[in-house]
Amino acid sequence: MTTTADESRALDEIKIGGLGSSRKRVEDDRFIRGKGNYTDDVVLPGMLHMEILRSPLPHARIRSIDTSKAWAIPGVHLVLTGEMMATRNLAWMPTLSYDTQAVLATDKVRFQGQEVACVIADDPYIAKDACELIEVDYEPLPVIVNPWQGLAPDAPVIRDDKVNQADNVVYNWEVGDKAGTDRAFEQADVVSRLECHYPRSHPSPIECCGSVADFNRATSKLTVYMTTQAPHIVRAAVAMVAELPEQMIRIISPDIGGGFGNKVPIYPGYVCSILASILLERPVKWIEDKTGNLISTGFARDVYLKGEMALRRDGKILAFRMHTDADHGAFFADAQPSKFKIGLIHSAFAAYDVPVAHLTARGVYTNKAPGGVAYRCSFRVTEAMFFQERMVQAAADDLGIDQAAFRRMNFVQDHDFPHRTPLGFLTDSGQYAKCLDVGLSAIGYDEFRQEQAAARKRGRLLGLGISTMTEPLGAGNSREYDILGIKMFDSAELKVHMSGKAILRTGAKSQGQGHETTWAQIVAHELGIPADDIVVEEGDTDTAPFGMGTYASRSTPVAGAAVAMVSRKIRAKARKLAAHLLEVSEEDVEWELGRFYVRSSPQRGVSIQECAMAAYSNMPDGMEPGLENTAYYDPPNLTWPFAVYIVTVEVDPETGVWDVLRMVAVDDCGVRINPMIVEGQIMGGLTEAYAMASMQFITFDADGNCVGSNYMDYLLPTAWETPGFELHSEVVTPCPHHPIGAKGIGECAAVGGPAAFVNAVMNALSETGVRNIDMPLLPDRVWEALTYRRDVSGFPPVRQD
Repeated sequence: MTTTADESRALDEIKIGGLGSSRKRVEDDRFIRGKGNYTDDVVLPGMLHMEILRSPLPHARIRSIDTSKAWAIPGVHLVLTGEMMATRNLAWMPTLSYDTQAVLATDKVRFQGQEVACVIADDPYIAKDACELIEVDYEPLPVIVNPWQGLAPDAPVIRDDKVNQADNVVYNWEVGDKAGTDRAFEQADVVSRLECHYPRSHPSPIECCGSVADFNRATSKLTVYMTTQAPHIVRAAVAMVAELPEQMIRIISPDIGGGFGNKVPIYPGYVCSILASILLERPVKWIEDKTGNLISTGFARDVYLKGEMALRRDGKILAFRMHTDADHGAFFADAQPSKFKIGLIHSAFAAYDVPVAHLTARGVYTNKAPGGVAYRCSFRVTEAMFFQERMVQAAADDLGIDQAAFRRMNFVQDHDFPHRTPLGFLTDSGQYAKCLDVGLSAIGYDEFRQEQAAARKRGRLLGLGISTMTEPLGAGNSREYDILGIKMFDSAELKVHMSGKAILRTGAKSQGQGHETTWAQIVAHELGIPADDIVVEEGDTDTAPFGMGTYASRSTPVAGAAVAMVSRKIRAKARKLAAHLLEVSEEDVEWELGRFYVRSSPQRGVSIQECAMAAYSNMPDGMEPGLENTAYYDPPNLTWPFAVYIVTVEVDPETGVWDVLRMVAVDDCGVRINPMIVEGQIMGGLTEAYAMASMQFITFDADGNCVGSNYMDYLLPTAWETPGFELHSEVVTPCPHHPIGAKGIGECAAVGGPAAFVNAVMNALSETGVRNIDMPLLPDRVWEALTYRRDVSGFPPVRQD
């Protein structure tokens, strides 16, 4: 069997590690050998160590702080308090949401685990011992653990530090057509309603936060090694807070042991270590412990939903309303585009052809650590898709329509793209019905429904849950998206050496996404340079071009696009060099993978490597030497991957324990750069989705104590609990505006997966009349719902006395 020229070139691309190659992750070579370079691995001459004293109370006025005993311990070099920070205008710092956050508490503490003081000593053990000797006199204050308490007329004002803040409301925000939505509801045959809570959860990376600050008085240069997903943004923030020139600040983000959004914000520990280094003129290391990470760093979710859908009796969705109350904790510290107060939660129902909608949102301060980080999602999209799919299942049940058929009849059709959603987004491409059909076929939908009906007669409770989602990725275009006024573009710098080898630097920062592997594959695709000949570097603000960092699935949609565009700039110059070498006009030069040739004489050609050598040794007159360039990519729109997740479960009616029988995932993420890495990302996301649905839970008791600040209470899935996943990649719809047609994949499964597991359990309980059990679906909650035939809330409790 012969192959065409195009097929041969495609095979060549796989051989050199281009698009479609399941190339092994090059970064794993050092990781599996224990040769990763993490922040805690950094050891500098004369380095001191910092420990933080945290508040045991969630809300209390500080009467006094006595640090004398800590100062007296040999080996202690500095004890910092909020009062000392205030003398340098560093007691408070700006957040990424235009709020302010205490660095070290001055007037009062506002959540359990808040930073009160810190000690810098010769080693971390001395520093920790000294922290325990600091005496703080607290006056306890009433505690608020959920939005309803915070909104009560007699609620204490948590942010009494803010001028004109008379209540606990952070913001009120809305989007959509209220009048049109009201009219649609008046015409509805059926109105379906659902209330639920997406509980507070924590990204819980293996590596906690940390920094090593090193201020050199002789050069006035500040170098900070830091666990950050966004080094350039941190540099800008440090320049504002520390009042140092930005060019004298170097942020280095080495290997990161997981981020998931947790390492986007700027935490007080970073600021304190920087100030300590400036004051002491010695390097200062701060490494957070697990309890500190779980109790005080960026939480996610904690959003309450009231949703309504206006329906025709035949199943057509006429409109929807959503109201969300977001528990932001003590400070509004979300890392998200400035324009959108509750992230991109208004992406709900983007996959469905809904004529009109209205969404309102309210943020509330409570006595908890600040929340709202984009935990493996594109700014609150996980909450949006969870609420969407829970509401869709409830609506199908209310109408008595098959849940799969209800989704199919309301999907945006293939020929309707580009599609404007009722809340303002523009989706560009997709094959939603095809994805659903692939998933239903894979799970054996009709056969399972028959098995389910037969099992019910024997007392067995089987359930099937579906979740479909489309996620807006790659925020975003500079017309609408910024953080602190900085537009959310990204960048790539490519240098091809005379030998034809290359080095690529980007403004992104990998924490497990495989950038060192996949970025090289994009260059290989565009230039034909083997991926093994390309080194990728990120995370150093002194060498990398400016970028917004890696979070909210921005890697491939934005930074990956920048890599493609800079490669094309290089190729354009190489074409001129090829024309010079071949002694023809540039218009007569054609390109195939790794090679330029003369159109009229294909056997006459030069390789990209020969062009690279010529860039340094045989340039045409007037051409600047070298083969390097930089590209800044401002995406014209978001990308919109789509997925269908289908879960079957069996629920034990005696105990409430539920087991996953099968889990099928169909992901359409456009062009897949590295299929193996894509599958790994999906499996990781599905594992997190299962954890959120079944066990992962941080809550607070009525006194504001954090329940879940250790791994006895905050459960993470192991290989033993995690079910198997069946992945399908048959549907590929390239993004029409992305340079290589990719859409992104890193967060889709974590975004769409939770609702599939919950819907499956609720489907198993469908004959009980129970409409909702809040996540996580712990066995006692499922048993309570089964036994008492009532919904089960996961709201944090409040005192009744």
